[in-house]
Amino acid sequence: MNDILRALGRALVSLLHPRMLWLTAMPFIVSGLLWGAVIWFGWEPFTDFLRVWLEQWEFTQWIYRFFGYFGVDSVRMALAPFILVALLVPLIVVTALLLIAGWSMPAVLRHLSRRHFIHLEARQGGSFWGSLGQSLGATLVFLIAALITLPLWLVPPFFAIVPPLLWGWLTYRVMTYDALAYHASPEERRRLVREKRLPLLVIGVATGLLGSLPTLLWVSSVVMIVLFPVIALLAIWLYVVIFVFSALWFAHYCLRALSRMRAEEAHREPTFAATVLPEAGALQPESEDLPPLLQGPSESSGSPNGSS
Repeated sequence: MNDILRALGRALVSLLHPRMLWLTAMPFIVSGLLWGAVIWFGWEPFTDFLRVWLEQWEFTQWIYRFFGYFGVDSVRMALAPFILVALLVPLIVVTALLLIAGWSMPAVLRHLSRRHFIHLEARQGGSFWGSLGQSLGATLVFLIAALITLPLWLVPPFFAIVPPLLWGWLTYRVMTYDALAYHASPEERRRLVREKRLPLLVIGVATGLLGSLPTLLWVSSVVMIVLFPVIALLAIWLYVVIFVFSALWFAHYCLRALSRMRAEEAHREPTFAATVLPEAGALQPESEDLPPLLQGPSESSGSPNGSS
């Protein structure tokens, strides 16, 4: 838990760096232009289509009568926009997440490597195509799960449980690969993900909860249709900022865990004759992100060969 909180604090500090703030621009511009055009030109046709389609269902008529009994007749006008928003949000979020993973994450890693993890050897166990395959595969599973569980997104208390879990799983799967792609070997990446699965999922769910905050803006924009384009752009920008912060959080945690794992492996490696460990004086014993080296037998006995 301490490592999770340590990575959280450093991610917040890193997010305020001008370089990191600039990294939110490109994904926001691309997502904003793409989905802004879809919303601008397709909002009325899509909502009209949904209204006609909903009118054909007996269950929808039951919903209208139920709310009409309590004098809430506006649900007839708000239901179609609400469903359209529920369908658009996963697509917009996935677009922003893929842009962050493909463009912003490499820049985040270069920034952290120069400032915090200069000691960490880059073994380049990942690739662009590996990242793309990981992202697309996880996204496909996420979209299928989102469609299956979509009715639960509208039912309390599941609307506060299911989306964060799904976003958390997707973020954890995508961000973990990208955070370790440059520095870790394939074996190190698989081992670290296996050993740190629960903390990584905790970070993913936490960022998933943050990602649910812009949903409140989407819901309010359904009520205030006139402000929908402005609120939609604001929500997209919030998604981008949250995902850049998620990238920083995952990168800080994963790279520190990788550094710690290599330090522990270095102390377990046997050498000739008497398990002599290399001198640790060249390494900073407690640098910003390098964990303190464990004391070996040679340090406790007073000489490398164990004699006093």
